[in-house]
This record gives sequence, C-alpha cells and structure tokens, in this order.
Amino acid sequence: MSGATRRTIYAQPEWLSLVPRHVRFPVDAHVVATGCGTSFHAAQTNGYAVQALEAVLSPPEADLMVCVSHEGDTALTLEAAHAFAGPKWLVTGKVDSPLGELADEIIVVTPEIETSWCHTASYTCAVAALAALRGEEIDELPAAVGRALVEEEAPWQSRFIVAGAGRDWPTAQEAVLKLREGAHVAAEAHQTEQLLHGHLAAIDETVRAYVLEGEGRAAERAHAAVAALQELGAEVTLVPTEHPVVDIVRFQLLTLVIAESLGIDPDPIHRDDERWARAAAAHKQ
Repeated sequence: MSGATRRTIYAQPEWLSLVPRHVRFPVDAHVVATGCGTSFHAAQTNGYAVQALEAVLSPPEADLMVCVSHEGDTALTLEAAHAFAGPKWLVTGKVDSPLGELADEIIVVTPEIETSWCHTASYTCAVAALAALRGEEIDELPAAVGRALVEEEAPWQSRFIVAGAGRDWPTAQEAVLKLREGAHVAAEAHQTEQLLHGHLAAIDETVRAYVLEGEGRAAERAHAAVAALQELGAEVTLVPTEHPVVDIVRFQLLTLVIAESLGIDPDPIHRDDERWARAAAAHKQ
C-alpha cells in the first residue's frame, strides 16, 4: 500500500538538495506563473499566478510566463503557453516534453518523475525552484523538511477543512488536494477571512479543522478562526507556518496515515476504480 507515495514523501530532503539554485528570473521582469492542479498551487507561491484555463481564456499581461508541469505535457498549460505572446520558462521534471519545445528556459527540479499520481516531492521541489528563481535562499529547506517528517495518528473525522491566508493560501489548497486525491476524504480549502463570512454555518463537531497561522494580521485572523471553530465543537489545530515547502509536509503525512488506516492506496488517486478511471478519461476527451 502507498509504496510510491510514501517513498517519495521521505525522499524530499534528498530531492530538495538537488533543486537548481543558479538560475534567476530577469531583473525587474513581471512574471506570471501558471499550471493545473498541484502545479497551479506551486505556481501560486510565486506571487502572480493564473490557472491555465483562465490564462487561455484571457492571456495575462506579463514579461515572462513560467509554466509549472511535472511531466511537461499538461494540455491546458500547453494551451496557455501557446496563447501567451512573450517568452516562456518551464519548471518541470524532465527536459523533453511538448512544453519543453516551447520553452526558452527549462528548469528541471526533480531527479526523476514521480510514479505516484499523488504528487508530493514534485510540488515541494517546484516551490523551492520558484523561490530560487526569485533569488531566495533555499539551502535550509532540505533539513527543515527532514525535521517535519513526523507522522501523526489518523483522526476519526471524515470531513476536513484547511484554512490559510496570504502566503499560506496555496498550502491550504494543496493540503486539501492531497487529502482528496490520496485518502478520498471530503476536504475543503478556505481562505481564512472567507471562512468567517458565512462558511461557518455548515461546520460542526464532525469537522476536523486546520488553520494555518501565518504572521501579522493573518495570524490575528487565524486565531479568531480557531476560536470560532472551537465554539462550534470542531477539533481544530492552529498550524504554525514556516515556508510553503515545509508547511505542506504535515498534510502529505496526514494523507498517508489516513489512506493507510482506511486501506487505500494513494498512488493511483482512485483511478484503480473503473468509475474514476472513466471520469479521468472523460475530461481528457
């Protein structure tokens, strides 16, 4: 069970140590990032990001588009790249791909392609690479992720929410995607302030909640969200945040432990069941 997902989660410190550090975005360039699914969540950590379909419908104005795609063949990301008039860079797991053929610069961020479809290391490595492209120091990230690799017990609830604001919003979205893909549980991502404006009406003691703390005003509102959730009887954890690469690890491990407790293999993201296989095939037609 969960062989590839588990192996790749625990390989992250090693993979992160290999992320390229020498390439930088052009000075003063207005960069837009794009992608789909996990890759879009990684793209959002770069700042200005547009989901690939939205970038097809309305090509963004920017000096440079950076496409995030682990295998370099995501159909809508490829369409977005074609629709964008300026130079394209690619953050990926391999050199040769349809997106690579369009790219002016290819940054290969993983030593191999993930075999699990419940992508973990390809996400953290893409986020780290984007940080390096912006000129951020990433040398401490492998050790920080290593320290974060501590598994929890599986919670009893079957519905989850993860809330975050600012830099933590992509983490909330990616955390929920892992829980849905890998453990097949009902999970929702909420922006912290939006959670407090009506969404509480559908939350009760059956919900397991995680609120990403953040800093400054975001932290103040995170604490308010925790207090509100506790009033509703929800079990809630205020999660201190350090860096998007590190903060997601808790939820990767949570996905793993829930999946294993339920006898679920997270690797095929439910496509080992013919209904979900047909659904996946249907949206690619």
